[in-house]
Amino acid sequence: MTPVALAEGLSKSYGKHKALDGLSLSINQGEVFGYLGPNGAGKTTTIRLMLDLIRPTSGRVELFGKAPREGGSDVRRRIGYLPGELPLAGRGSGLELLEFLAKVRGGVEKATITSLAERLNVDLKRPVHNLSKGNKQKVGIIQAFMHTPDLLILDEPTTGLDPLVQQEFLAMVREAKQNGQTVLMSSHILSEVQHVGDRVAIIRSGKLISVSDVDTLLQQAQRRVEIRFADPVDPRHFSALPGVRDVNVQANTLSCTLDGTADALVKTAAQHTVVSLVCEEPDLEEIFLHAYAQEPKEEMHGVR
Repeated sequence: MTPVALAEGLSKSYGKHKALDGLSLSINQGEVFGYLGPNGAGKTTTIRLMLDLIRPTSGRVELFGKAPREGGSDVRRRIGYLPGELPLAGRGSGLELLEFLAKVRGGVEKATITSLAERLNVDLKRPVHNLSKGNKQKVGIIQAFMHTPDLLILDEPTTGLDPLVQQEFLAMVREAKQNGQTVLMSSHILSEVQHVGDRVAIIRSGKLISVSDVDTLLQQAQRRVEIRFADPVDPRHFSALPGVRDVNVQANTLSCTLDGTADALVKTAAQHTVVSLVCEEPDLEEIFLHAYAQEPKEEMHGVR
């Protein structure tokens, strides 16, 4: 399968500083690909290179099998892009702006624009320059989604949105995936990627730390486990188990840290009478922080 988006050996330098350093990744059709990292990690630089808004120092990018500058307007119409910083100004209304953008992209039914506005609870009759930051973000989301693009590139898409609108946005992402569209979602809000993402890439200071599917990451992550037994247990029976560490027994309660599968721990616990078992499920934030803890700390120089 030809990837919808591909980067190979992608580097971008500003003077002596490398904003990206040999980054390679591919994004497949119909998947939601989370791109994780704090501000300054290189997420926005990657996106701008993909869209040919800036040019790489070395390496290459392909969208739909072609270099971005080779695809021209046909490729651009297949993309819905929401930038991390959305400059919306002017005295025209939100609807007027969206209708203009719709014409540029080959036409969009007004009913589609109106339906999206209702879902996101934004008044498109108001002048753009009078809209709050959150409502400008909603207009940005509408312009990215309204023409049903093959590829959605969303840079920090939920900035300024209240929790209810965030949930509606995530529902729109799920629907796009069900429709066969591909979504690249750059974010430092890890929980939203966890709920909709198929795979995630973690980037730090321009270097890719890891790429994995969400389920695998969660299965491999650390968990805190607490088991209460009817009678005291010997901690030595648990300390030697694979993936089990930091075993502590107080009275009839055992607590430990679990890495990976719980199979051996559960089978050993089942040899005793278990009163209760609590396992704290990991989330992407814990995995993200753990991944960053394994890397040397580097100054990020404010590059996004």
